[in-house]
Amino acid sequence: MNGPVFILKGNIIYSKEINKFTICEHGYLVCRDGYVEGVYQTLPFKLGGYPVHDYGDCLIIPGLTDLHIHAPQYSFRGLGMDMELLEWLEANTFPEEAKYKDTDYAKKAYKIFADSMRKSATTRACIFATIHRPATLLLMDLMEKTGLDTYVGKVNMDRNSPGYLSETTKESAEETLEWVKDVYHRKYENTHPILTPRFTPTCTDELMEELKKLQMRYQLPLQSHLSENQSEMAWVKELCPWAEIYADVYDRFGLFGADCPTVMAHCVYSDDREIGRMKENGVFIAHCPESNMNVSSGIAPVRKFLEKGLHVGLGSDVAGGSSENLFRAMAHAIQASKLRWRVQDDSLEALTAEEVFYMATKGGGAFFGKVGSFESGYDFDAVVLDDSRFKSPRPLDIRSRLERMLYLADEREVHAKYVKGKEVDLS
Repeated sequence: MNGPVFILKGNIIYSKEINKFTICEHGYLVCRDGYVEGVYQTLPFKLGGYPVHDYGDCLIIPGLTDLHIHAPQYSFRGLGMDMELLEWLEANTFPEEAKYKDTDYAKKAYKIFADSMRKSATTRACIFATIHRPATLLLMDLMEKTGLDTYVGKVNMDRNSPGYLSETTKESAEETLEWVKDVYHRKYENTHPILTPRFTPTCTDELMEELKKLQMRYQLPLQSHLSENQSEMAWVKELCPWAEIYADVYDRFGLFGADCPTVMAHCVYSDDREIGRMKENGVFIAHCPESNMNVSSGIAPVRKFLEKGLHVGLGSDVAGGSSENLFRAMAHAIQASKLRWRVQDDSLEALTAEEVFYMATKGGGAFFGKVGSFESGYDFDAVVLDDSRFKSPRPLDIRSRLERMLYLADEREVHAKYVKGKEVDLS
């Protein structure tokens, strides 16, 4: 790391381990060539000549990672929340996603989504688009302009889908191949393709075989849904009676971790066998607490995931979740875990602020590499938070100020944001 250097000054707080904050009050965070060089209480003499951006009493945290969000659903967030998952998809999601065949509509809707993501505390995200190749490329163009580093996926659906939002197996495979070629032709710097079979009920075995061929050819990662809802799981059992667990329907085709980096959203009903498979294969779990509550899925056993050493991050899951705000997702994760502990399983203790912050930063960030911490050698993703809007009659230490942010903050607190050492334009 011998490239350009700049330094941020402020109250630095980040995670090295899951159950403890590392805090450097009024310290210095050094970026060299897009990577973290170090955190210092007193700036070393050798760094004295480099520019310092003094953010005063602001908090400086690693950028947040959203491991699961649906861009086309952003338009109806906060609506239709009185249904369970499968009914909700039929009534709300599928009719809306069909509109993205119209690229004019897609441009208008995706611009709103991209602008909101740019202004949020999120610096990395795994994003679902729709089945439409032109609209998906349009979304990727817009996300590239934000400066965020993201995975974006063209969705695959070749069965159990309404006629206005369905593909044949051949069409889905061919369109996905052409989309991947288009992506590499565009030579994005920060926007990457990710295979996105919506979930097993909408994807045949034949399509999964075709996606594995693409995965091997281009070494692509994959995102999908797993064990989210009881009705969904019963349906999967009918469609795939050969599968002992839901995970089998991905793992059979080599699309469940191991040589295929994988994010699975929800995992509300993953049993010990499925948990063991995810651990063995290195699958990442995107915990989506608000969505799990809104569409009546349940409360995931996150404490068990953590105890077993699984990779766990957070997902906003808009529009199952009502907001892209990952501070809200952190608060919901704590609150949901308290309810599970109190009314469902008192062997699984509630999550702490330290743990959900780790999940939102280093835990989920690991899907992107060395991301989500200010340890030396990590990508320089940083968010500067100005919490002066929240008045207090008593002094608060740095940990208390951050904990308060989990419950109160939104994009208004984001004062500055950096991704891989480049400042994001928040105007």
